[in-house]
Amino acid sequence: MDIKLEPVRDPKDLHTQIFINNEFVDSVSGRHFPTINPVTGKTFCDVSEGDKSIVTLEMGKPFLQAFYETMWSAAILRYYAGFADKVGGKTIPVDGDHFCYTRHEPVGVCGHIIPWNYPVSMFTWKVGPALACGCTAVVKPAEQTPLAALHLAALCKEVGFPPGVVNVVPGYGPTAGAALTAHPDVDKVAFTGSTEVGKLILQASGATNIKRTSLELGGKSPNVIMDDADLDMAVRFAHEAVMENAGQCCMAGSRTFVHEKIYDQFVAKSRELAKERLSMTGDPFDLKTKQGPQVDEDQYKKILEMIESGKKDGAKLESGGAAVGGDGYFIQPTVFSGVTDNMRIAKEEIFGPVQQIFKFKTLDEAIERANSSQYGLGAAIFTKSIENAMMFTQGIRAGTVWVNLYLILSPQAPFGGFKMSGLGRELGEYSMSLYQEVKTVIMKIPQKNS
Repeated sequence: MDIKLEPVRDPKDLHTQIFINNEFVDSVSGRHFPTINPVTGKTFCDVSEGDKSIVTLEMGKPFLQAFYETMWSAAILRYYAGFADKVGGKTIPVDGDHFCYTRHEPVGVCGHIIPWNYPVSMFTWKVGPALACGCTAVVKPAEQTPLAALHLAALCKEVGFPPGVVNVVPGYGPTAGAALTAHPDVDKVAFTGSTEVGKLILQASGATNIKRTSLELGGKSPNVIMDDADLDMAVRFAHEAVMENAGQCCMAGSRTFVHEKIYDQFVAKSRELAKERLSMTGDPFDLKTKQGPQVDEDQYKKILEMIESGKKDGAKLESGGAAVGGDGYFIQPTVFSGVTDNMRIAKEEIFGPVQQIFKFKTLDEAIERANSSQYGLGAAIFTKSIENAMMFTQGIRAGTVWVNLYLILSPQAPFGGFKMSGLGRELGEYSMSLYQEVKTVIMKIPQKNS
């Protein structure tokens, strides 16, 4: 298939208004908010701000990665399009002369609050199953990346979606997001983002009409490297697990546990990969670029502050550890060794290109330490032993467990977290239950005339 890559750079080619009932309109308040290009740190367009009355340009994701995200998102929509005519209930045998069956009905109006790190795929993860179940969607994109969702809204109209089925309301969390979660006519809310905001959404849902709520939240995912692992493969997977998307990934393998027998070799190889990645950090529109900038100034400053805390707490800086000189929000790919469980960088989600490498002696120890986090989104183990793999997958408390790989997802496979990493599952058939109400029907069976 010959696909022509055409990056959009001109703001005049972008949609910047609210999308309601298949029309782009200005906000009632008339207010706008800026969209910042993280490559330069400067505003490149203003977007209408909704309240209660595409991707490389606005986020800095390297262009090829943004392209692959778009193709992955298309696969998700194709998967759920196939589900639309397969939503049905069950016939249930019951006692007595009764006929019983269930209907799976749409939950109703669904509010979707999506993050900035994967703005296209997060849109499809939520809108796809909602529409397949017969619901309508109101999407509140992150204020850093509203343009991708608005462009997708335009495509919804172009392919023939009826008015009101998909709506996009850009704005800030405390205004547009809060209004969506508090609105009594919204029947279900789905959120992907930080655990702190997820708590607020769950409270707001309960305080209004007890909305059906699903949450995909933060993570501090462990990646365990056994001494029998294929070392070169494990090093490269572990590197990508935490550096992908400039580290801005909820399921990043940000705690790398390495067996003491191979620890020094692993650290040395990881250090070299980080230096190699630094040479491919820059303009996200350059097809050779592997790492772009952080999404905004706040995230940029937070990551640098966390790196400084790692230094102060005694972790050994192997590579990186500073900003990249020049304009924009670029940070060097950073590797710490000698990390211990009590350090801030070991406990808090950094959401940046920072790898923390821990040392362990036994698998039991690694499992116990991996489970000590409040999070439970993803986990991985690299080993040639099926026994080690099975012990780990049964012992770890995480929603997705990878064996000898990382960051592999499929539209068919459910994704979500244990503990404070969230509620419910997205993707696959499991996600359909989030958008359906189950209605039980029991009928009296007429008696035959004698």
